[in-house]
Amino acid sequence: MRRTSAVMHRELIERLRDRRTLTLILSIPLIQLLLFAYAVKLTAYNLPTVVADMSLDTYSRALIGALSTSGYFAIKAYVASEDEVLHAIDNGTARAGVVIPPGFAANVERGQAQTLVILDGSDSFSVQSGYMAAVAVAQAFSAKLIAQKVNRLGGHLEMQPIKASTRVLYNPNRADLVFVMPGLIAMLLQVLAVNMTAQSIVRDYELGTIEQIMATPVRPLELVIGKLTPNILFMIIDQLIITLVGVFWFGVPFRGSPWSLMGLSFLFICSGLGLGLLISSAARTQKEAEQLAALLMLLSLLLTGYIYPRRPMPAVVRAVGNLIPLTYFIVIARGIITKGVGIAYLWHDIIALAIYTTIVLILAAITFKRRLD
Repeated sequence: MRRTSAVMHRELIERLRDRRTLTLILSIPLIQLLLFAYAVKLTAYNLPTVVADMSLDTYSRALIGALSTSGYFAIKAYVASEDEVLHAIDNGTARAGVVIPPGFAANVERGQAQTLVILDGSDSFSVQSGYMAAVAVAQAFSAKLIAQKVNRLGGHLEMQPIKASTRVLYNPNRADLVFVMPGLIAMLLQVLAVNMTAQSIVRDYELGTIEQIMATPVRPLELVIGKLTPNILFMIIDQLIITLVGVFWFGVPFRGSPWSLMGLSFLFICSGLGLGLLISSAARTQKEAEQLAALLMLLSLLLTGYIYPRRPMPAVVRAVGNLIPLTYFIVIARGIITKGVGIAYLWHDIIALAIYTTIVLILAAITFKRRLD
């Protein structure tokens, strides 16, 4: 225990002396949370839109007004033709365009009216938001016109013979930060666990201090525990920072048990430490360790469900995502923070994470001991 404490004390002093790295470790979570809260939006509103209204009648103006009041389309300019709409999207002036052909009102009366909504396919969020909004506005506008026509003919038509009520659980306001914060906590824990562990050990290899340490009575297991314990401390501090700021400053609800989250976070951190040890065994320099950690972070962003849902992914891609512990902990974090559910609802992912952590720590111990030898 005394030898482990000595290594731990040495590692902690090194961290505290490196003020620049320490500042980055403690400030990055807050910076990322502020970016997601104020800058990053997963839903595109007020798409810059140009309109080519070649009919200029009551119905065409009503349709344009309905698109504008939906909140998804911001009318920036009126042009004379479809070619000018395409030109505006090509040069980036607009993200969407509306083309209404001549004789729109007459075609509405005959039930043959058509309109064209053009979306910038180079921006996926604009396409998703614009397409869904355009379809919804067009359907509502058509239903309203049909009801008006029937009423003029002396009949009676209910505007909504079937009314579907939608209730969004856990995030009724559909706030992006409520969706992002649990995943952000998980992502930061993994990135810090992997990077700090790999960099710490590879740095000692580069400087030659690992041989000096091993010349002392310190055993390999004591060395690993002593070097990794301060990293766990800093990761817990980061988790507390982002959770407290998210809950008390931005009002993100925390519905579950904080003790369950802390306990399962420790399990997740251990898996990240194991990955960091594996990277330190494969990398010969700090630059190589950085590149391997960056590759892991890229795969984590794309394949774990952090931003993009995993269900539509091909089976092979999902299998690759299963090799990353973030895949399991994101489900756990969202279940505890956003849904407020307990371990009884999350046991499948908890068991998977526990098995993963055990395997990766065993592999890390074997490879690390082999490199020391």
